[in-house]
Amino acid sequence: MTITKRRLLEGGAAAVAASVLAKASWAQRTAPAASEAAWPTKPVRILVGFPAGASPDLATRAIAEPLSKILRQPVVVENKPGASGNTVADLVAKATDDHTIGALINGNLTIAKLLNPALPFDPEKDFAPVGLIGTAPLVFAVSGNATGKTSADQLLWVRNLGSGGKYGTPGVGTVGHLGMELIKSRAAITAQHKPYTGNPQVIAGLLANEIQLALLPPGLALPHIKSGKIKAIGVTSPERSPLAGELPTIRDADVRGADLEIWTALAAPAGMKPAAIARLNAALVEVISTPDVAQALLKTGWQAQPGSPDTLAKRMRADTTRLGGVIIMKGIHSEG
Repeated sequence: MTITKRRLLEGGAAAVAASVLAKASWAQRTAPAASEAAWPTKPVRILVGFPAGASPDLATRAIAEPLSKILRQPVVVENKPGASGNTVADLVAKATDDHTIGALINGNLTIAKLLNPALPFDPEKDFAPVGLIGTAPLVFAVSGNATGKTSADQLLWVRNLGSGGKYGTPGVGTVGHLGMELIKSRAAITAQHKPYTGNPQVIAGLLANEIQLALLPPGLALPHIKSGKIKAIGVTSPERSPLAGELPTIRDADVRGADLEIWTALAAPAGMKPAAIARLNAALVEVISTPDVAQALLKTGWQAQPGSPDTLAKRMRADTTRLGGVIIMKGIHSEG
């Protein structure tokens, strides 16, 4: 009996030792190197290519403080407006300190080079996707003079305008411009383009009947839709959006193949260390998955979209293909 007990005890001790060694070995294989675990080693700069108070700026500031708590370093938001965000995109593409990233929009990360081959950066080669912050549909808005009670009726009214109708955008090469050209190609619309200097001017033109249709951010369009001064055919997202839950989608009016969302995302220079990208993405996903931050983003016009770098990369490729086709087909060029 004594021998049996001794053997059992010895065997149990050996098993425990083997388990400890196995766990230690696994920890060594899975634990990041000390240099990787240390990131960030100094304040993280997020550059925003739009003025303070602009929609991408508000989204970035909603995540900055929570990110700093997780990363245990200050997260500093710096506004450097210019060229529809392309000024910041170029600065981020050239950054080498491993602590400078950008809050960039669709155009910067997809079609910028297609619109303006002279730009000094290439979205496909010069950025490492980190993750989406938020997305939003556009509202396909029409004049309050549009006849018909349903979206399909109002779409027919738009078609019947022929080439005498006009649509407004905040400028050549903007998502509002390319998105409307995409819708035109799918919905037999022949309205002509009238560029303005910004979306507030587009809305003023719609209210004054200078133009009859436009793609607008929900936050700008909804107050006028609720007042009855303009009407909405639908949102451009594949499904109804919490940003405009009362509105149908343009699919409901049988406009197919023209789904489109605007988005803001974090992107880093292509040379940033993969471990730093992974750490930053994990922190970003944690932040925008919290109800408080998700609600803060919703108030600034964004629906939180936590996801991996690969999810953002896939969206970049899809938008480049979809909108790039419009650019090539229509021969659109921009100096921005």
